[in-house]
Amino acid sequence: MNIYHLDFQYVEYFKIKKMVMKYKIKKLVNSILNTSIIFLLFYSCNVIDVDNINIKQQYNYPVLSFSTTSGSITVAPVTDNIGSIGYKLSDSIHWLKGLPAIEKKGKDKLFIWQDEILDKVILAVNTDNNDYILKLNNTNKSNIKPESWLINIKAGADEYFTGIAERVVDGHQNASWKNGISTAINLRGEIFNVKLNPTVSAYAPFFISSNNYGFFVKGTWPGKIDFCSTFLNIVQISFEGPELNFKFYTGKSPMEIVQKHSLETGPSFIPPKWALGPWRWRDEHFNRKKYYDSTEKKAPYNTDIVEDVLMMEAFDIPVTAFWIDRPYCYGSRGYDDFEFDTTKFPQIENMIKWLNSKNYEIMIWIAPWVMGKIANEALEKNYHLQSMPERDLYVLMDFTNDEACKWWAEKGPGKLAKMGFKGFKLDRGDGEILLDSLNLKTYTGTTYRENYNDYARQFIKATYDAVKPILGNNFILFQRTQYTGSSKYGGMWAGDTDGKPEGLRSVIIGMQRCAVMGYPLWGSDIGGYWGQFSQKTTMRWLGFGCFSPLMEVGPTNNLAFWSNPSEPKYNVELIATWRLYSKIRMKLIPYIEKAVKESNTKGTPIVRPLFLAYPEQKESWNDWQTYMFGPDILISAPFDTLSTKHKLYLPANEKWIDAWNPDVIYNGGKYIEIDAPLYKIPIFIKSNSKINLGNLNDLYRESIKLASKKPDLTLLEQKEGWK
Repeated sequence: MNIYHLDFQYVEYFKIKKMVMKYKIKKLVNSILNTSIIFLLFYSCNVIDVDNINIKQQYNYPVLSFSTTSGSITVAPVTDNIGSIGYKLSDSIHWLKGLPAIEKKGKDKLFIWQDEILDKVILAVNTDNNDYILKLNNTNKSNIKPESWLINIKAGADEYFTGIAERVVDGHQNASWKNGISTAINLRGEIFNVKLNPTVSAYAPFFISSNNYGFFVKGTWPGKIDFCSTFLNIVQISFEGPELNFKFYTGKSPMEIVQKHSLETGPSFIPPKWALGPWRWRDEHFNRKKYYDSTEKKAPYNTDIVEDVLMMEAFDIPVTAFWIDRPYCYGSRGYDDFEFDTTKFPQIENMIKWLNSKNYEIMIWIAPWVMGKIANEALEKNYHLQSMPERDLYVLMDFTNDEACKWWAEKGPGKLAKMGFKGFKLDRGDGEILLDSLNLKTYTGTTYRENYNDYARQFIKATYDAVKPILGNNFILFQRTQYTGSSKYGGMWAGDTDGKPEGLRSVIIGMQRCAVMGYPLWGSDIGGYWGQFSQKTTMRWLGFGCFSPLMEVGPTNNLAFWSNPSEPKYNVELIATWRLYSKIRMKLIPYIEKAVKESNTKGTPIVRPLFLAYPEQKESWNDWQTYMFGPDILISAPFDTLSTKHKLYLPANEKWIDAWNPDVIYNGGKYIEIDAPLYKIPIFIKSNSKINLGNLNDLYRESIKLASKKPDLTLLEQKEGWK
């Protein structure tokens, strides 16, 4: 095959004849720009070489290969009737055929196909820092626009893909913790719809490949990615919208690609130091007359909050923050008008001061809708989006309307911030009551369908803008849903996961996927949320939660580890395990704070799956339970509650200190099996680091001793001066 390739040159118009004679070319394809400069490209009918892009044909469809430092990214047809680049129109898929014409417009190289329906289909390509920036659109006199665009990318036989979504598999979230599930971080063989789906709802239109490239779609239209499920060695990408803006990141390693994407869509939020400590919350705080053990309450504040504070202080369990979940206001759903229900939360402002005096910060739940009297006001002002019908009046805010955002800020989060709340749990921004429509439009004219994925970012940004003028940098937002751009404004938690071992398994995977997607500040409900609460699984989860970017100890059926819903109701080992990991967490705060800042400035995630830290080692891609927590701590998270043994891979070219037995140092590059009873998560520290967690076995024994003695709540109240 003959290839005639002339490097791109700019020549003045009067030199055309000399150029033609010099290269003895019979036909000259030229495009004269307004600046009287011509861009010339010569090619045979078989192959085109344009800088680092090679174009040829297969089955009469174009094959585009983009050169990278590790090889190439190849957009190619699948069969003789399934092409490489296509579009969908009226439920039919049409594939581009033949080689394109080439033009240059500014910095863009334009690959142009003549098409019977769309007239001209244009792929514009630009390069920046070795990355390819691409745009697919069309020109048509009849103004015909496709419903969606399709791209088929070749995959190697063992190529690994991850990113896209926090949930383990697509579909209902329960599928992510079904018994016997085998899918882990690797997405190969899976199909994912890129559209927010509650409640495990962190998504990004971004994935990385073990072939050292990343794919990213700029925009918010829904899409679908098929990772070699329908076609063995083809990743098929489909996104809706009249045009498709996307990017191929390239780099020397997967970490470099993750960093590029994280910085482009961030930088990520830096929380205050206190937010990196252990948190405590319940799904609902009851104001009972008696504590869990029937001791009569004398305290002037909410019973459950006081009980938690007194018991944790008695056990010496450090906590830096509480959050109050809904219901906390008046109304059928406990969320009317952001006015506290004084029967449930008497003396709320004094309670906040009392908690602050003990070095606890207080956080609160919010949603993207309003209820009560202000709901009618929002309707009158047309500050709302149409939403799914509910039993009660929910008015869903339209955050594309700046005036609506200012009004909501004053009525809601701004008001709460002035009361002393320093953190906000942002729930339900992921489609539970959002409508999906091409006919309905937001205040700015965007269709509900295009706005659907972006609503998560709009919600957290509106909250950020509401509280930052009041709180400065001393606050944290954490949202259960994420999409491109959300990480600038806060962190996230993993949604409503199941409390069984497979629920823990799902968040071990979800945390690492989120690290890849550019959501570094992540936590999960320790113990789970749905299903039957398991004390054994929670012991495992406490260790994992300690070595997550955010640590939050959850609802346990609105109870506590000293009042479990099943026997043992008072679980000494569970209380001791909580204390153990809360103590470790407090020691880790400076280390985590440094990693948080690095995620902001360099795009390096706090949690690093082994394949990001050690991509050249095959086993780093296989051991998905093992990850780096910051640069120097290796964690391997068991989820099985039946076994007390755990096998893990220690990466090569390092010496690893067993934090539970510091005299034991392992050479890396091998699998090891170690003891892992329920309270013990495997922790290994690089031998050349300065990290010292102390004697963890002594700390656990001390915790058992403290937990073995039930605190006397009457005496504890008296110490507070309540009689």
